[in-house]
Amino acid sequence: MPLIRPAAVAPGAPQQHKQPSRKGKKAWRKNVDVTEIQEGLEEVRDEIIKGGVIAEKDSADLFILDTAGDASIKKKYLKDSNVNAKAPGENTTDGVLQPKRQRTSYVSHKELTRLRKIADGRQDKAVIEITEASFDPWDAERDAEEAKQEPRFSFLEKAQKKKAPRTLKHKPISLAASGKEIPAVKKPEGGYSYNPMFTDYEERLVNEGEKEIVAEKKRLAAIEEERIKQEAAAKSAAEAEAAEARADLSEWEEDSAWEGFESGAEDVRLNAKRPERKTQVQRNKIKRRKEEERKAKMAADIKKKNEQAAQVKKIAKALAEREKARSTALVSNDDSSNEGDDLELRRRKLGKITLPERDLELVLPDELQESLRLLKPEGNLLKDRYRNLLVRGKVESRRPISFAKKAKRKATEKWTHKDFMLH
Repeated sequence: MPLIRPAAVAPGAPQQHKQPSRKGKKAWRKNVDVTEIQEGLEEVRDEIIKGGVIAEKDSADLFILDTAGDASIKKKYLKDSNVNAKAPGENTTDGVLQPKRQRTSYVSHKELTRLRKIADGRQDKAVIEITEASFDPWDAERDAEEAKQEPRFSFLEKAQKKKAPRTLKHKPISLAASGKEIPAVKKPEGGYSYNPMFTDYEERLVNEGEKEIVAEKKRLAAIEEERIKQEAAAKSAAEAEAAEARADLSEWEEDSAWEGFESGAEDVRLNAKRPERKTQVQRNKIKRRKEEERKAKMAADIKKKNEQAAQVKKIAKALAEREKARSTALVSNDDSSNEGDDLELRRRKLGKITLPERDLELVLPDELQESLRLLKPEGNLLKDRYRNLLVRGKVESRRPISFAKKAKRKATEKWTHKDFMLH
C-alpha cells in the first residue's frame, strides 16, 4: 500500500489577475486573487510569534536611547599622534570665540569729515549756533509790546466767539389751532370746580361724553376694518388654493389625454388627431396682440393715476380753504380774548413724537360730594406743567426713557493686609 505523504506546498486559492468580463463563473468571488491578503496575514502571524504586532507596540518598546556611546569608536580614532605635546601658549584657546569689544576711541569717517570742515572754517548750514538768550521770558513790558504787534500766525483764522442760533430769539410757535398764545397758567373754568354750578357741569359732561362717543366709534371702525381685511385675506388664500388644485387637476387630465385616455371619457377614439403646431406667422400675430394689450393696460393705469392725483390735489385745496375759513372764523369770534385753548391743536406738531393726551379731570354725577372734606384731589401738576410747555412750543416732545443706561462701576476689595509698617 503506498504511503500518503503531505504535500510540500499547500495548494493556493484560485487566482485570476485579469477580469476582462464580469459574466460567468470565472468572475465569481471565489476566483478573486487574494494573494496580497494572505501575505499580510502571514506577516502578522510572524510578528505575533516573535513577540507582538509592531504597529500596536509603543515607541518605548521599539527604540532604546543610547547615552553611553560605542567604545570601539574611541579605540579606533583616538590614537596617539606624532605631534609632540607642548605647554599651551598665550594664543592657545579652548575653541570658544570671545565676543568683540566695542572700540570707544573710534571716530567714524563722517564725524571726522565734519570736524575737518569746522577746523577749516567751512561749516554746514545744518550746524546750530548756540547763543545766549537776550531777553527775559517773564518780562511783562515785552509781553505787552508783542501783544500790540501783529501776531506771528496771522495767516490763521481768528478764534471766533460762540454765537447763539438765530432761532433762539424767535418767538415760540404755539400749537393751538387758533394760533394764539396759550398762557402758562390758565384761568380755571366753572366746570372744573370741585363744587361747580349745575349748568357748567352739565355742559362739560355733555362735551366730554360726545368726545368719548366719537373716539369709541373710531375704535370700533378700526376693529371692523381689520376684520374685513382678515376675511379678504382668508378668502383670497382659499381662492388661491382652489385655483392651484384646479391647475393640478388640469395637468393630470392633460397627462392622461397625452397617454391616450381621459377620465370619464373611455369611449374617445385613441387615434384622435393631435393639435398642429403654430406657424411663425401665428406666433408673431399673438406676440403683437399681447404687446398692444400691455400698452393699452399701461396707458389706462397712467390715466387712472393722473386722475387720482388731480382728485387728491382738489381735496387738499378744499381742505386748506376750509381750514383757513375756520381759523378766520375762530379769530373773529375770539377777538375779545387773546388767549388760546389747548383743547384743539393744529395738525403739524414739533417733532415726530405725538403729544401726551390731557387727563380727563371729570367727576361723574354719582361721585359728587356735598362736603369738601370728602373730596379727593385730582390731576398732577408736574404732568400739566410739562404738557403746557409742549403745547406752548417751548420744548420738543420726546419719548420717555424708562431704563436709561447707567455708568458701569467696578467694585474692588481693598487689600488692607498689605498696609503694614516695620517698627
